Order: sequence, then structure tokens, then C-alpha cells
Amino acid sequence: MTDETGPVLNQINLVARDMDASAAFYRRLGLTFGDPPAPWDRHHRRAGTPEGLELELDSAEFAAVWNEGWPAGNGGVVIGFRLGTRALVDETYWDLTEAGYAGQQPPYDAFWGARYAVVKDPDGNSVGLMSPMDPAMRAAPPPAPA
Repeated sequence: MTDETGPVLNQINLVARDMDASAAFYRRLGLTFGDPPAPWDRHHRRAGTPEGLELELDSAEFAAVWNEGWPAGNGGVVIGFRLGTRALVDETYWDLTEAGYAGQQPPYDAFWGARYAVVKDPDGNSVGLMSPMDPAMRAAPPPAPA
């Protein structure tokens, strides 16, 4: 399946209760995380694999910024799918929610330049839908959560 015909699994976000402990665990498994500057170091880390899959660690506070439906204070997982266009994010979100799956974050233009939405699978797992990033759509990030 190509980007233009359907979703491509490319990202897993783990919402971590202890960012440093989670990063240390995955480093022991061989992943390399960049260390963002404070205060973001408490809220976000990213590691990529040679195969193109990304593992991102986010604090619960930051998850609530990019996913308004995230349950406050909870850890968990968001399985990310890349879609080929901004319009496909909207189409896929509405197709899934009209089929009865719960929406968690309606489509919106995220500050990092992508169109983004989140739905829940039948077991309640969060599934992110994201377009390619467009530098022209980037905006200043919100303040880091307290």
C-alpha cells in the first residue's frame, strides 16, 4: 500500500509516566533518543529506526496538548499511521467515526505542520492519523506543559 492509497504504520507514541526511566529502558534496547532542551526534555523524546518506524515518548501533559481526548495523567500508547495527504486524514477520520469507531481528536492543523487526528480502535487503543508535514503549515509550539 502506498501513501496515496492508504495508511502506512510509521509511528508509535508511548505516553510515559516517567520520561527519564522510559528513555533509559528503550536506550538499553538500542534506540537512540535526541535530548530536547528544557523544559521539553520532560515531555518529549524521539527515536527512529533504520526501517523508518519512529518511537516517540510523550508525557501525559503533552499528550493532552496534541490529543484533546487523552485521559488526564494516564500512560498508554498511540499507534501512528501516515497518510499521503491532508485530505486523507480528514476522510479516514470521518470514515472510521461514521462506521462507529470513537473519535478522540478530530482532524486539525497541528503546530508541527501536519494534519492530525486520533480515533480509538475497538479495544480503546488510540490510533493517530497524520499527513506529511508541510513547513508552510508550521506554527509556534504551545508553551511546554507545567
